[in-house]
Amino acid sequence: MSPLDRTTTTPLARRVSIVDNHEAALERAHTTLVSPGRHRAPTLGDNHPHDHNPLERTVSSASHHHAPDLAFPYITTDTTRGGITDEYRTETAEGYISVDDPDTGLRPMRSRASTLHGDRFVLHDKEKGGMGNMKLVTFRENDPENPRNWSNLKRWWLTAIVSSGVIQVAMASAIVTGDFGDQARYFGVSSEVINLTVTLTVCGFGTGPLLWSPLSELLGRRLLWAIPTFVYIIFNIPCALAPNIGCLLASRFICGFFGSAPLTLAGGTIADIWGPEERGFAIAIFAAAPYTGPVIGPLIGGFIGKYAGWRWLYWVNMIAAGVVWIFALTIPETFAPVILKRRAASLRHDTNDDTFVTEQEVFRKPLNEIIIETLVRPFEMLATEPILLLMSMYISLVYGLLYAFFFSFPKVFGDDYHWDDAKTGLTFIPVFIGVGLALVVTPILEKGYAAKGDAVTPEDRLPGMLIGGPFVPISLFIFGWTSPPYVAPGGGSWVGPCSAGIPFGFGMVLVYFSANAYLIEAFPDYVASALAAKTVVRSAAGAAMPLFIHQMFVRLGNGGAASLLAGIAVVMAIIPFAFAKWGQAIRAKSKRAAA
Repeated sequence: MSPLDRTTTTPLARRVSIVDNHEAALERAHTTLVSPGRHRAPTLGDNHPHDHNPLERTVSSASHHHAPDLAFPYITTDTTRGGITDEYRTETAEGYISVDDPDTGLRPMRSRASTLHGDRFVLHDKEKGGMGNMKLVTFRENDPENPRNWSNLKRWWLTAIVSSGVIQVAMASAIVTGDFGDQARYFGVSSEVINLTVTLTVCGFGTGPLLWSPLSELLGRRLLWAIPTFVYIIFNIPCALAPNIGCLLASRFICGFFGSAPLTLAGGTIADIWGPEERGFAIAIFAAAPYTGPVIGPLIGGFIGKYAGWRWLYWVNMIAAGVVWIFALTIPETFAPVILKRRAASLRHDTNDDTFVTEQEVFRKPLNEIIIETLVRPFEMLATEPILLLMSMYISLVYGLLYAFFFSFPKVFGDDYHWDDAKTGLTFIPVFIGVGLALVVTPILEKGYAAKGDAVTPEDRLPGMLIGGPFVPISLFIFGWTSPPYVAPGGGSWVGPCSAGIPFGFGMVLVYFSANAYLIEAFPDYVASALAAKTVVRSAAGAAMPLFIHQMFVRLGNGGAASLLAGIAVVMAIIPFAFAKWGQAIRAKSKRAAA
């Protein structure tokens, strides 16, 4: 039996630390002991090593805080046996870390385990001779294959591509609103049925990441930037040529499912190439991208539908997706575990030495646990974790209100002001202005968070929600009570409801960015499940809004409908203020939240 085979059953854990500072990381930070002879790539939040009693629960603390790191393959690695290693962010002169190194080697420790049998404390001990000669492959010093060592020009180029991919896919969900009338008449269906072209696409956005997230850890980012997006492009063809409504709706769901790959990969790709101290503006762009795309959709869709016909909505979307896909083919592999896994395989082949490994190879999580991590635990956590439930509800409200605007704007500016689809699409421009203002504020919030160093808590992620939250109901009150019949159509009266998009765009981005970051910090051991739960709830809200929002504005009136939604937004805006005061106490009572 080879050394690699022997190590696959050794129950070990590493005392490590996670040093990245952005979303989508998936495990609790531990303490890394790095020997003086080894160089470590500079990262924000590094502090001195601290010893822990191996019988103590290993948790993040306010005094020694490390944010999770997306470079670790949390979903597919059995961290209850292998621990969370700094292997994928360390640069060493030798290009590997010996597991028996007195400073960086695997150490027995008691850690909080997440298994098929529930959460429990497990004491991990080395088995004699188990991994004594294993070498965990790392990047070398100034390694050109390390994505964070690439030039700024290359990294900004990749940031532009992945952000464009998110914008384009998000745009696809709303571009069809540019000519709903002609589609409904062609297929002979009601407005509620044709609205499903939006609903089913957003449903695909919610279900696709459950597959793409674990696959990206096993296969890497590059492959998933290419293949699912290509399938998404192809299924725009049956949308454009659909002979009946069934074909159109089925194709739209498939487009959403495969098109969700860029939505799943973009944040991780940006975190792969930018260190936490560098990525402020890059992350701000990424935070705005999922909301910028749906705003572009009706803006250009109205003109396409008016001058070219509804089938060209899908042709133009396919062309735009194809252009972005061509650029996406230039994205190299950026996921460190996959890069190092290939390097380890090459070293084993070239040296005939099976001791070169990565932790993901040695401690691969079983398929049934991966399924539970992605499909079962998210819903369990929604039912048992009030922080996750309330934050997911808040995010879903804001996301749903964006799609509500797609159907309330045509009601106000189409039915009341008698504008055509093209002119109505222009009313989304103020939302862009609000998003632009948020792009200015978001890096400032990131700098404020980073300035606190290790003395931070998850609640320090809430200022974005505290600032942006009130702007959402304000925008709704402005929209409802400056619309007809309260302000008669004609003249410059359209300025009132149109300008409501500015505070909404501003508040929307700040709330989403801050809430997402708070969930990551609050559930560092279970971020994969927490973000999956949030995505499902958010997509459900976005999918549901098109089914009733137009009827709601017709029956309750513009002021009544907008006030009802604003009232819900006011209640939701209280949530971050409550967590700012009592969040730490709530987390202390949770078995999964950071202590």
